Amino acid sequence: MFILANFLNALASVIDMVLSLYIWIVIVQALISWVNPDPFNPIVRFLYQVTEPVFYRVRRILPLQFGGIDLTPMVVIIAIVFIKSFLVTTLHQLAYRLV
Repeated sequence: MFILANFLNALASVIDMVLSLYIWIVIVQALISWVNPDPFNPIVRFLYQVTEPVFYRVRRILPLQFGGIDLTPMVVIIAIVFIKSFLVTTLHQLAYRLV
């Protein structure tokens, strides 16, 4: 059982790191969207390609544009924080109970 516990613990850690990285990507993309970025810049294109599929799904469900301000990144960050606090904590606790 300790192998499954170690696997769940490692999986929880990796999920935590990936979600933390994605939060930073969303923050950087939101900050860059405030200026007029070069659409041919590889960094801008990468940020757009990584965040826009998630933003599109959220915008389709909740239209969050008020007076030219898009609140979609904030909703995505709140959802990621919720997933981190629920899923990662649950996986860690499940791993500790298996030991």
